[in-house]
Formats: sequence, structure tokens, C-alpha cells
Amino acid sequence: MAEEKTLLLTQEAYDKMKEELAWREGEYRDEILSKVSAARAEGDLSENGGYQAAREAQRVNQGRIDELTVKLRNAKILVAPKEGEVGDGSVVTLDLNGRELVYVLGTRDLSIATDYDIISPESPIGAAINGAHAGDTVSYTAPNGREISVTIKEAKPLV
Repeated sequence: MAEEKTLLLTQEAYDKMKEELAWREGEYRDEILSKVSAARAEGDLSENGGYQAAREAQRVNQGRIDELTVKLRNAKILVAPKEGEVGDGSVVTLDLNGRELVYVLGTRDLSIATDYDIISPESPIGAAINGAHAGDTVSYTAPNGREISVTIKEAKPLV
């Protein structure tokens, strides 16, 4: 079994995942079971496209239920750093070669709670800005080997 990592989530992301899990375990699962039953009643299952599609939907739904269950079990509610500090859960405004870019530093699972693009703390740029402060200029090595400097214009907690 793979090692399960702690998943940092905002309260909003955690609540949305919990809502999705409840929907998939309840209403959506019942809807799929109704489709399976209706298709089964049509007869020969080996050539019944509706039955096969309903069973596939059932498998996909169960996979997502399993995924959400593990994520919620390993979730820790994120306490974002103070204004001006960059850390998990920070909305960061960066100046990259004269272009202003806004990201959230954190796992991609935070995308459920925000419209901002996400930067992973494990990525080269994420590792470089993590722990820095507004006004700092940091550099990182891009995957192509080029050294890139970025200035942190603003850092605020994701609310």
C-alpha cells in the first residue's frame, strides 16, 4: 500500500469534498443503481450497452468515493501564514519578467476552493517562494536548467 501523505486543505475545500462524498455515497449512487436495475431488466446483459455504461459509472463513482475517503481521512485544515508571508495556503502575487502572476501555494486539491491557479510547494518555483516574504526576490532553476528570478509583490492568506 502506498504511503498516505497529510493533505493540507482549506476549510472550504474540506467541506466541498465532504459534500461531494455524501452526494456520491447517497443520491448519485442510488441514481446509478436505478440505471443498473433498469438495464438489467432489459434482458441479455452481454449485449446491453446501457447496462455496461451503468456498471462503468458505478465503478468510476466507487473509485472517486475511495479517493475522497482517503483524502478526507488524511486531511489537515490549513492555517495559512500571516499577510506578507509565503507558505501553504498563501495567495501570492509574483512579478516574473515584468508579468504579474497570481497563484495559490499548495496542493492541487485546493483548487476545489479557489479559482486561482495552484503552485505546488514541491515545484522549483514553489520551493523557492515558500518561506519568503512580500518584497523578496528569489531565484530558482527551471526544468530547462535556466536560472529564473521572481519578485514576490504580495502574499496574503487564502480565505
